[in-house]
Order: sequence, then structure tokens, then C-alpha cells
Amino acid sequence: MPRMRSQLPKIEDYPAYLDECWQKHLAPRQPDAPTVISLFAGCGGSSLGYSMAGFHELLAVEWNDNAVETFKLNFPDVPVFHGDIAGCSVDWILETTGLKPGELDILDGSPPCQGFSTAGKRILADDRNQLFREFVRILRGLQPKVFVMENVSGMVKGKMKLVFAEIMRELKDSGYRVSSRLMNTKWFGVPQSRERVIFIGNGSHPEATCQTISIGKATEGCNEVEKAPPFRQFNIDLWNSQKIGQNGNGKSYYNHVKVNPKKPLPTIPKSCVFGGFSGLSHWYSPKSLNLGQLMRGGGFPDNFVFVGNYEDAVNRIGNSVPPVFMMHIAEHLKAEMTGQEPVLVR
Repeated sequence: MPRMRSQLPKIEDYPAYLDECWQKHLAPRQPDAPTVISLFAGCGGSSLGYSMAGFHELLAVEWNDNAVETFKLNFPDVPVFHGDIAGCSVDWILETTGLKPGELDILDGSPPCQGFSTAGKRILADDRNQLFREFVRILRGLQPKVFVMENVSGMVKGKMKLVFAEIMRELKDSGYRVSSRLMNTKWFGVPQSRERVIFIGNGSHPEATCQTISIGKATEGCNEVEKAPPFRQFNIDLWNSQKIGQNGNGKSYYNHVKVNPKKPLPTIPKSCVFGGFSGLSHWYSPKSLNLGQLMRGGGFPDNFVFVGNYEDAVNRIGNSVPPVFMMHIAEHLKAEMTGQEPVLVR
């Protein structure tokens, strides 16, 4: 039976915790390290989580130029297919990795989620809702022992449930025992409240591993030199009152959040600094969080390097699976595959 959440271990020093996770990423791979391929890899959020858990990544697939450049900088030894996943054939993957069908341990993927997101218009016919079919195509060709697929919570809400049911049917028809669960990263070592649907084939979901971490505590000693741009045309009186809604000029702040330092960060959107009327602002002055603070909130170690400007980096973090979150999932699945207890950073 899972422990009460109040009885879960507490991470006292988050910077030290992230540094220990980073050192696990840098450690040499064991000869028998489990293998993973990451589809829709982005800048490497999931990849870093698997690496922290001791996995050997054989290939990443991503089309976005900035994401690929960032990925290659942080994972120089991982081959990357840079382009539309529709042009990535199963035969090419097998030839590139030296694998045979059935040999891969985990196939991981996060198909783009804008069509499902509650932050958007949530159009049922959005073409992006169908990218999961590319994941299924490669899944059926590679026949990995286990798969993990991640997507936004909006997938299981309202009319989007129709697509969710279709995804479950396609995954099960691929020959897997499939389970899905809505998981919140705040219970898995990330100082951010971010709900995601996690599909797992031939495996189970981990239970909560640690108590929640406040963003104020997590960002202690964070680099303050690199300042984020201020919110454009930001209403200081609104920020001081912490009121959300309409300002005196009728401009909407409906999606704006003044961060509470005593709680986990709200979900980091990829556009949290654009336009000045939406996103997250700091708790002690009307400005955006700086990159170091957003990295901590996204579960990225300080050593991870982003390519491009501040807005590029925010986009990457907002689109990423928090690495520490995926590390906990990967450790759990590795333990199931090997029959050993997961070795987690505390």
C-alpha cells in the first residue's frame, strides 16, 4: 500500500539534489544498461531523465531546429534524426542502432500536445492530435519490451476523451498491456505542479516518491545575474494586489499568475513571458522569472545548457517533460525489468 504523502521523504537541499542527479547523468553507462529511444525528443527533458536513471539512449528523433541544437549540445554522443518523424523509417532506426525487433528496452515519446491543451482552442480535428500514430507506427515496428508515452491532461477532458479512447485502442492493438494515469510532477522531485497523462505498456506507474517542494526553497542561491525581460506594459497595481482578471483598461490578465514562493511553481507555459498579459511573474517584483529559476522549476539541473535567447529557452522548458520526473518513472520501470529496488536520489 502506498505511504501517506505526509510520510514521504523530503528533499531538503534542492540544488544539491539536482547536482547529484546531474552526476548520475554524467556517470559511465554500465555494459548491461537498459536501452531507450526517444521520439519527439525536444531538447532532451525525457532523455536526461532516462540518463539520470542509468539508461543508454540509442537514438532521438526531433524536428525543431533549436531543440535539436540544444539536444546535441547536451547529449553529444546520442545520434539524432533531425526532421519530420514521418520520414523516419523503422528499417532506418534498426540499421542505425543495430537493434532487431524486440531488443529495445523502452520506446519513449511525447507527441506534440497543442491540439489537446486546455490552454488552447482544443480543436478535435487538429492534425497535431494525430501525431500519436507515428509513435504507434514505430512502436509496432520496433516491438520494444516497454513503452512510455506522455501527453497533457487535456487529453482526458471533455470532447478530447474521444481521441484518448482511440489512442488507448491503438496502443493495445499493438500487443501491449496498457495503463494510463494522470500524474503530477510535484510528487516526483519537481517544484512545479504539472499534470500529465502517462501511458505505459507492459509496466506500471510509480507512486509518489517525495513531498512537494516550494519554488522559493528550490531557487535558493539561484543565479540572479541573467535577468529575464520584464512583463511588457505590466500593471504594477494589479501585481501588488495579486488580483487576476480585468484591469482598469479592460485588458485581460486571465492567464496571469503571481508565483507563490511557498508552493510549487504553477505549470510553466512555453509562452510565459510573451505579451505581458499572461504567464508567470516573480513574487517580489513585477517581472518574469529568470532562466535559472525556470530551470529549477522545470526540474533541469543548473548545468544543462540552452541554445538561443531567453524566449527560446522558455519555449524548450515549457514543452519538455521535467527530467527529474522522468527519472523517477525510468527508475521504477528499470526496477521492474531487473527485479531490483529502484535506486533514487533523495
